[in-house]
Amino acid sequence: MPEPTPGDSPRRGLILVLSSPSGAGKTSIARALLAQEAESGHRIDLSISVTTRSRRPSEVDGIHYHFRSVRQFETMRDRGELLEWAEVHGNWYGTPLEPVEAALRAGEDVLFDIDWQGTRQVAQAMPEDVVTVFILPPSLAELRSRLERRAEDSPEVIARRLENAREEIGHWREYGYLVINRDLEVSVEAVRSILHAERHRQERQKPAQILADELISGL
Repeated sequence: MPEPTPGDSPRRGLILVLSSPSGAGKTSIARALLAQEAESGHRIDLSISVTTRSRRPSEVDGIHYHFRSVRQFETMRDRGELLEWAEVHGNWYGTPLEPVEAALRAGEDVLFDIDWQGTRQVAQAMPEDVVTVFILPPSLAELRSRLERRAEDSPEVIARRLENAREEIGHWREYGYLVINRDLEVSVEAVRSILHAERHRQERQKPAQILADELISGL
């Protein structure tokens, strides 16, 4: 993410939040969205969360998460260095505040892959900056199948994630958009369309507002 720069960017960035039960596909959608936006010349940064959970074999510290001890996490939280934090599946997760605010001021968009608890906190802290999308699995049977195919969690962890899915899905009404992830390509395009539309909301388009007023005064 960019360093803070003096003055205002022509457009303040937005926060795009993706949430879903574990295994519904939000992380796959997020990765594909980042790649497609980069290819098209648009900029959106992935907010890298801090977590106290153990690192999976496929994960890299500083790329997928910042893996920290419980004591380190509590220190960040108590110092006000986290935009949001929550306990999920027995582990703590949180988002460092400083890099997010720096990106928004620089006119860059930030992608969040977080749960409903974190989404609620971010929406309360930065209501004008946040766009929220909840990703739904097509069925519970498909959700179970995806978790099992991932082969990175024990049967006990998978069972707990399925138990928690009901509560997580119960918060769908708190989100601005819903996407059913039947097909990854289609879902990515749906989320990308939401992002592009939200970038053009009039309150986020300072140059367009100025141009509109100039056009009116020139008529």
